[in-house]
Amino acid sequence: MVRIEAVDYSNETHAKALLEMLDHYAQDEMGGGEALPATTKKVLIAEMNKRPGVFSFIAWNDNHEAVGLVNCVEGFSTFAAKPVCNIHDIAIRAGLRGQGLAQKLMQAVVAEATKRGCCKLTLEVLGGNEPARLAYRKFGFAPYQLDPSMGQAEFWEYKL
Repeated sequence: MVRIEAVDYSNETHAKALLEMLDHYAQDEMGGGEALPATTKKVLIAEMNKRPGVFSFIAWNDNHEAVGLVNCVEGFSTFAAKPVCNIHDIAIRAGLRGQGLAQKLMQAVVAEATKRGCCKLTLEVLGGNEPARLAYRKFGFAPYQLDPSMGQAEFWEYKL
């Protein structure tokens, strides 16, 4: 049995579990393959707690161990004039993937995003991460495009 719980960033147990799950994800090849930097671990929870548009959920197993995590960041759609919820990180403990944990976490995100008045959920996924792509499609996500003749949207970055 898995329990999904909203993260309280001021709760030490939640904070520790979030950092541990995020570090687990970061060390996975789909998360970059490297541990979170110590400087990130030191400030992340306080920085998340400062931002009302940031929210997270943790999946706990019967042994009270964190087995899944989703971190979300609220943005804004100028076309819809409503908030947008971006699923920034979703992590499932290795060995427990494919058991529906991501689906349960995303259901919690949908409920929170709906409560916040969001018009849509967004996320990014690596082209080679087929298990995640299948999970997202199963939930109802699809590549984004306005006009098929213009192709699908791409996620780009410019590091500062």
